[in-house]
Amino acid sequence: MAYVIHDSCINCGACEPECPVDCITAGDDIYVIDGEACIDCGACANVCPVDAPQPE
Repeated sequence: MAYVIHDSCINCGACEPECPVDCITAGDDIYVIDGEACIDCGACANVCPVDAPQPE
């Protein structure tokens, strides 16, 4: 099950460098996770200050 970044994202960028497979990119207003590349490790969720990444 891949993670998805929800609208609560504050665009801080804390999640992007934590992703071991580089599947997180900056979107227009929030960061975006490539669901096909996500390995469901939860590294992004562990560093997010607003709990925006959640399992899909």
